[in-house]
Amino acid sequence: MVQRYSRKIMADKWSIEAKYSYWLKVELAAVKAWNELGFISDGDCEKICKNASFDVARIDEIEKETKHDVIAFLTSISENLGEESRFLHYGMTSSDCIDTALALQMKESLELILEDLKLLLEAIKKRAYEHKNTLMVGRSHGIHGEPISFGLVLGIWYDELKNARSLLINAKELISYGKLSGAMGNFAHSPLELEEKTCELLGLKAAPISNQVVQRDRHAQVVSALAILAASCEKIAVAIRHFQRTEVYEAEEYFSKGQKGSSAMPHKRNPVLSENVTGLCRIIRAFVNPALENVALWHERDISHSSVERFMLPDIFITSDFMLDRLTKLIENLLVYPKNMMKNLNLTGGLVFSQRVLLELPLKGLSREESYKIVQRNAMKVWQDLGEGKKAINEKNESLFLLALLEDEDLRARMSEEDIRACFDYSYYLRNVNSIFSRVFK
Repeated sequence: MVQRYSRKIMADKWSIEAKYSYWLKVELAAVKAWNELGFISDGDCEKICKNASFDVARIDEIEKETKHDVIAFLTSISENLGEESRFLHYGMTSSDCIDTALALQMKESLELILEDLKLLLEAIKKRAYEHKNTLMVGRSHGIHGEPISFGLVLGIWYDELKNARSLLINAKELISYGKLSGAMGNFAHSPLELEEKTCELLGLKAAPISNQVVQRDRHAQVVSALAILAASCEKIAVAIRHFQRTEVYEAEEYFSKGQKGSSAMPHKRNPVLSENVTGLCRIIRAFVNPALENVALWHERDISHSSVERFMLPDIFITSDFMLDRLTKLIENLLVYPKNMMKNLNLTGGLVFSQRVLLELPLKGLSREESYKIVQRNAMKVWQDLGEGKKAINEKNESLFLLALLEDEDLRARMSEEDIRACFDYSYYLRNVNSIFSRVFK
């Protein structure tokens, strides 16, 4: 298994120290690019790359006077350089440094998220194969429908998260663009080759066109991809919360020795991890609207996006990283109860086989409308019997629905007892699971 990334690694990528480190990477790459273009001498380039450094405390001190973080950052670096400092940030504007550094920061953060997602997908796939043929009831509108397998439920989760992975890969591609086009994006003070060489040194691509900033539709698509991932993860968490309900109890979160569920009720084992994942996913999705609003900046740019991104980007990446780690561990340790799944499958006295019977009757020459009428009236009788407290299954392991059908004269005129009983076969519903799995887990 791939080593799990710790939350600290992601958090470190969004620290103040890291922000300035990314800025410095961009500034030094620009110096090297100017050197390759013959504008900065080898000696000056070497001195800058060797001696350029910053001090966070000093930057804070300078910024109190300048009220400008990039100027304070550059001043702090220049204090460690000689005359060669005149070539630092040459021909650049603040956003050349900030946006290119942010692209690098987001690209690397998305790589961590993709590694997190890979681990989650591996965990789901493993559990899916473990429960490929574990029968359970499928539900629509919260009401019992037909038999499925728990493996198919997990397969749905896997396939949906693969879609989210594709969006994240596309987002990573889309955000991996920097810019050094200058204050208005017109390259008035530096050649296009400077931008191209700088970005190449950083492992980025040059934005085809920019004004003072890299356009924020790129950032909005990254945030949207993370939000879609979160929506799918919440879907999984909500399902687990349902499975753990006392009346259902088909699966539950692992409850460790010494763990407590309630300060008042010692018996409680609550789905706290999946509830936590649900809440985290709400926070992640909440950033979509501000990210979209950041797209419409005034003219060549304003600074309204900056304050949003200082909160939004560290929070969404760190929260997504934590959420994925939590959900992966939840899936890995999930307790599954096949016997309870089978018990619930029998709760409705065989009604889950109604469609199977319905589809047999047209093969015997009956219209679909008449077939539906026969099956439904017997099903409604079973619902009534269940509501009155009758047992769903008798001592001979015969369900209420089977007994009702066997007594229906219209049905018996078309189907023999053997034909009817043959419809009450759980294995029938697993006959295509292998084929489904071959499509999902290629």
